[in-house]
Amino acid sequence: MGYCIYIGASLVSWKMKKQNIVSRSSSEVEYRALATKICELQWLTFLLLNLQVDVVTPTNLYCDNQVVRHIIMNLVFHERTKHIDIDCHVVREKLLVVLFHILPVKGIEQPAYIFTKALDQLAFKSAICKLRMTNPFLA
Repeated sequence: MGYCIYIGASLVSWKMKKQNIVSRSSSEVEYRALATKICELQWLTFLLLNLQVDVVTPTNLYCDNQVVRHIIMNLVFHERTKHIDIDCHVVREKLLVVLFHILPVKGIEQPAYIFTKALDQLAFKSAICKLRMTNPFLA
C-alpha cells in the first residue's frame, strides 16, 4: 500500500506500508489504502483551515483500480464489501460531503508505485520526476 499527497506541486505527505495480513482481494487492499488516504486528506484539510489557508474542495484522488472506483460510486453494500464495511462508511461519508473526487489513472502513472513496485529504469525516472525529487549534489 502506498500513496502520495500533494499541495499544488509540492509533495507534503506520503505513506508506504507492507501489509501484515493477506487480503482476500487486491480491491480490498486498495480500498483500505483509499480510506487511509482520505483520513490523511481530512486531517490535512483541517490543519490548513486552522492555519487560515484556503482549501479548494473537492480534492482530486487518483485510483488505478476500477473495482474500487465502482464500489465508491455504488451506494448499495454488497457481498464484495463485507470485509471492509467500516472503510466503506468512511469513504462514502467523505464522498457525500464532497471532500474528494475520484479519478481514474493508469497504474504505471501512479507516483506511489516507486514505493511499492520494482520498476524498470524508465518508469523509475518518471516516478522520480513526478515526486519532484532532485539530487542536491548535481547543481
